[in-house]
Amino acid sequence: MTTRTTRIFSGVKPTGHLTLGNYLGAIRQWVESDQHRAEALFCVVDLHALTVDHDPARVRRLSRQTATLFLAAGLDPELCTLFVQSHVDEHTRLSYLLECTATDGEMRRMIQYKEKSVRERSTGGSVRLSLLTYPALMAADILAYGADEVPVGDDQAQHVELTRDLAVRFNQRYGHTFTVPRAVLPEVASRVMDLQDPTSKMGKSHAETSGIVYLLDEPEVVRKKIMRAVTDSGSDVVYDREAHPGVANLLELLASCTGDKPAVLAEQYSSYGALKRDTAEAVVELLRPVQARHAELCADPGTVDAVLRTGAERARALARPTVDAAYRAIGLLPAA
Repeated sequence: MTTRTTRIFSGVKPTGHLTLGNYLGAIRQWVESDQHRAEALFCVVDLHALTVDHDPARVRRLSRQTATLFLAAGLDPELCTLFVQSHVDEHTRLSYLLECTATDGEMRRMIQYKEKSVRERSTGGSVRLSLLTYPALMAADILAYGADEVPVGDDQAQHVELTRDLAVRFNQRYGHTFTVPRAVLPEVASRVMDLQDPTSKMGKSHAETSGIVYLLDEPEVVRKKIMRAVTDSGSDVVYDREAHPGVANLLELLASCTGDKPAVLAEQYSSYGALKRDTAEAVVELLRPVQARHAELCADPGTVDAVLRTGAERARALARPTVDAAYRAIGLLPAA
């Protein structure tokens, strides 16, 4: 009897321009390892971008840009399935069944809901129901494909735990239908922090962008941001995440680009200036081929369209049997 290949699902919301943190923390791992070792699906989860106030044209533009950067970074449609969430109806079909499996209390305990709803109310906005229920959609994203592994940042690990709970509960109530997935967290060294606030993760949706390196930033912009990075009091280059978070962030960035260890790199520098210069150049060189390939793909949009169309067809074929089975299991009458 043959063992099924490990299946991986992961996605990125098109809520902002992709950052160096997205690349080093997730996409590079997808490119260099995941698409080669497993049956991998990578998704632009555009429906999740609708949970807060948004500009429709910007969501469309960022969805295409995200997909294009996935390809530019090295995802190979011959090795993996790359698609846009809203192009595959099975996500929303399954989401409602999982809302019927989840409880109100579970949804309200989600840390992201608590944080984002408070932030939304503080600015005078209203909280959309989808912000509360979107973990059910995220669970559907994963369970529809029978994913074994879900590469996520630690900020999304709670949602994968909820997905596991919903899968187990559904299976117990209605018969075995879903694979119970597990979260796979990236290595700590791949977590890139904001250059102006090295205690916070580099995020693509932050209002303040001076500490964020975007994948499409021009080389001079990259250099300027890194040269202006916050360091620490004193002048010794020491790798200590707790006591010297600014310098540690730069050392981890340089280590991610060169393959060396941050503590070893620290011994090679006697000044912050030299460390910043070398880090800036390493990041510029890291991004150069990605930016060049992105420009080529933008000049040939038909290629991206074809990849997304084929990816959606492949994803739909994988998801539909599981979602159809869930509809039958929960008690819905099959269509004639």
